[in-house]
Parts: sequence; C-alpha cells; structure tokens
Amino acid sequence: MSAKDSDADRYAVVGYPVKQSHSPIIHGLFAEQTGENISYELLEASPEEFEVAVRGFLAAGGKGLNITVPHKERALELAASASDAATRAHAANTLDFSNRVIAAHNTDGSGFIRDLQTNLGVELTGKRVLILGAGGSARGIILPLADVGVGDIAVANRTPERAQELKDRLSEHTTIEIHTFADLAEHTTFDIVINATSAGVKGEAAPFPASLFSADTFCYDLSYSLNDTPFVLLARNSGAGTAVQGWGMLIEQAADSFEIWRGIRPDTKPILEKMRR
Repeated sequence: MSAKDSDADRYAVVGYPVKQSHSPIIHGLFAEQTGENISYELLEASPEEFEVAVRGFLAAGGKGLNITVPHKERALELAASASDAATRAHAANTLDFSNRVIAAHNTDGSGFIRDLQTNLGVELTGKRVLILGAGGSARGIILPLADVGVGDIAVANRTPERAQELKDRLSEHTTIEIHTFADLAEHTTFDIVINATSAGVKGEAAPFPASLFSADTFCYDLSYSLNDTPFVLLARNSGAGTAVQGWGMLIEQAADSFEIWRGIRPDTKPILEKMRR
C-alpha cells in the first residue's frame, strides 16, 4: 500500500540537524517491498525541544521514532521500558509506541555488526579497534564489538572526561582503553578505525592524525553522504587500505527498527544496492 494513504501509520526520525537523513527514502523502500502502509518524515528538534517533540509525536498518534545525533542518550531516559541492547549501551536509536508508551531499543550495534560481517566480509575476531568519539553512536557499537570477540577496544575523544564517562558506564561488560585525539599520533597499531564523531554530519574537517592509517587499516565512518565524508577522504589520502561510509549500517539498523515496529524484516540487499548507486 502507498505510504501516502491518509490512514498510514506515522513514523519519523528525530535529530539536530536532521535534513541530511536518508531514512525516509529507506523506510519508503521498505514499505514498498513489504506492502506495509506507513508514512515516514523528518522531525528536527534541538536538545531543548527533544522531549516535547517525542511526546507530541506520540500524542498525535505516531507509532515510532528513529533517533539520531545528538539525542540517543536522552531518548533512553524518556522510555518506560528498554531492550537489553539499549540498556547496555545507555542509548537508544529506536522508540516504539505500539502500546502507547515509549519503549526504547538500540539497533545500531546489530546493524553495524551485520554490515561488517555479512555485507563487507570483515574479520573481527581478535582485531584491535579504535572508536573515534564517545557519544551515543559509540555506545551503541562497543558492546556488540566485544560480543563478537574483537581484541582490544580503544576510545578517543576530544575531551577525556566524556570518554572516561563512557568507560565507567561500560566497564562491567568490557575493558576500554582511553585516549584523546591529541595523543593518537603515538598509537598506530589499530586494525580497525571507526569514526563515531559528528565530523561527517556537520561537514567539518576530521581532527585525527594521518599516522593512524596504513595499508592494513580498515576504516569505517558511521556517518554517510552522497560524497566522500571528511573522515573517508582523510583515511584514503593517508594510505588506509579500505575506507567506507556507513550506508550499510544505516540500512541494516533501519531494517531492525522496521521489524520492531512492523513485525517483518525487509530484504536489505536490494535496498543497499539501490542506495549505493
């Protein structure tokens, strides 16, 4: 059924900014593929406006929300219940309103791991991983990485206090090494480097040393763009063996959200091929 039907179930993605999001396109393709009657929109809300936006969407009959930067931690705080993935990550990227209350989920980790292992064929076992950034996106992927058996996990952030807070919250589940961006030049032994900062979203230059990258480094930007992101450009120009954007993660985590809302998981392969083109 058409997502334009007046009785379509309403969903949206909330962020600040949010205009760069391709989620409406992806969920529209999911609906077309599965025959689900939904509409999906962009909802921009500043941190000060976020709670009002969420509760207003629920009160107006909305069925669920995806949550993006910078609201993932606050989204969990608003929820009446939370999945294990959201609880462990201390962040939520999916809110389900099917019972007219806010239920929090986190599909970032499952979508990320599926893209790495299934779509990209990346071997994760025993690998030394560096995550750039310590916000909600980083929280969503750390424990899934630990669960699949990576080796050391390091987190670097502009402010060490933010990274230390993340380490303290997740310390009961895994060991995390902490760095600042400034001291990364002294550490060049990472197999996988993941950008979880907002540099790609805001179009800023990536503030990371070129010495992080070598021909053996696999680089993944959680951000995505129709053009190469600043992080991908930096990694490639610095000699990284592989540098990819987060299109696959975006689509896989969206499919997991769609399944939570609608009870059916779309086939992501044709959608990924279409979006990459």
